[in-house]
Amino acid sequence: MSKRGKIFLGAGGGILLLGLIVLSASAKRDKGVDVRLDTVGRKDLVAAVTASGKIQPKKKVDISADITGRITEIAVKEGDWVTKGQFLLQIDPTVYEAAVQQAQAGLASSEAIAVQAGANRDQSQRALQRTKELHTSNPNLVSTEQMEQAQTAFDVADANYNSAKHQVDQSRAQVQQTQDNLRKTRLVAPMTGRVTRLAVETGEVAVPSSFSKDVGLLMTVSDLSVIQTLVQVDETDVVRLHLGDSVEVSIDAFPDSTFAGRVTKISDSSVLPAGSSSVPTGQNTTAVDYDVEVTLTKPPANVRPDLSATARIITDTRKQALSIPIIALTQRDNKPVVTEGHKPDTASTKKNAQTEGVFVVTNGKATFRPVKVGIAGDQYFEVLDGLKGGETIVAGPYQAIRDLKDGAAVRGMKTPGDSAARRAS
Repeated sequence: MSKRGKIFLGAGGGILLLGLIVLSASAKRDKGVDVRLDTVGRKDLVAAVTASGKIQPKKKVDISADITGRITEIAVKEGDWVTKGQFLLQIDPTVYEAAVQQAQAGLASSEAIAVQAGANRDQSQRALQRTKELHTSNPNLVSTEQMEQAQTAFDVADANYNSAKHQVDQSRAQVQQTQDNLRKTRLVAPMTGRVTRLAVETGEVAVPSSFSKDVGLLMTVSDLSVIQTLVQVDETDVVRLHLGDSVEVSIDAFPDSTFAGRVTKISDSSVLPAGSSSVPTGQNTTAVDYDVEVTLTKPPANVRPDLSATARIITDTRKQALSIPIIALTQRDNKPVVTEGHKPDTASTKKNAQTEGVFVVTNGKATFRPVKVGIAGDQYFEVLDGLKGGETIVAGPYQAIRDLKDGAAVRGMKTPGDSAARRAS
């Protein structure tokens, strides 16, 4: 073959290859975008809010010291079961016993002074009475000045007696105060329960919790007959909760079990950030959470406070509701509202900038259709308006739905087990 013939032959082969590539690309475009298809059907839906928190008893008492003193005896250990009135802890009573004795001595002294003042008062009263009688029988025997002196002496004695009585009352109150302080050196259980925390050892100094209960905390007694889970729920979800909502609680310490419960309290105020004393003002850039208490119906027998837990709170249910996959729901920009001779209504456009909907597939074409949805389950949305059962919609992948254009050609991906995709292909 001549050189020219070889050149023509090579050029022809290149043109043929290029044509095949163009035809292949055109055929691929004609087949459309690969998507996952699904059929609108009915399903049982459960809307839930999930939040994490810790296990806690419904009732617990933090025991702290009301007086200062060194701990000389601890009669219980952490985990012990105690009954109401049982002895728990002893603070050195030496100083307080001495204070009681001193107060009692002061009371005895005050009482003696009061007796003496009473006797002086009685004597002054008798002297005044005799002076009055003499003055009445013979005014010349007792002068007016003597009458006034007798009256003044009685008034002074009476005042001293009243003062002495008040001093007795004050001394008696001092005795009661010192006796009360002495009683506070011996701590007993305020209720029946389990010692869930013991924060001190023998020999440590107990101090009153003036500013923080954690500073003076000695131990905690908890009533474990009613167990709760305290969780923090985001502000966007807490409005969906109601008292009595059923809850499934998972405790990390019991990984193979879930426990039923009910919402028994929803806080009206948000959880303050650490170190804050009041709700922050102005623009709030931190997450806002609310405390929610869940009471367990049948807690495990060996549950302990402060165990980590996760609560799945059921807020709503639907039986056989018309449903679509969550991933199928997307948003598309609205077209500006234009009236003749006027600019687009930007206010209206901004107010309704986007519409929620799905892509409905008919004859290989995907058409965007607005849809109104209701509650959200774990994987599906409830459809309130816009779709009918049996219609085929685009249900993935996410990137394909995001980039899909209204009216674009699509083809179902041949995914094993996807009957809708097999029917569409």
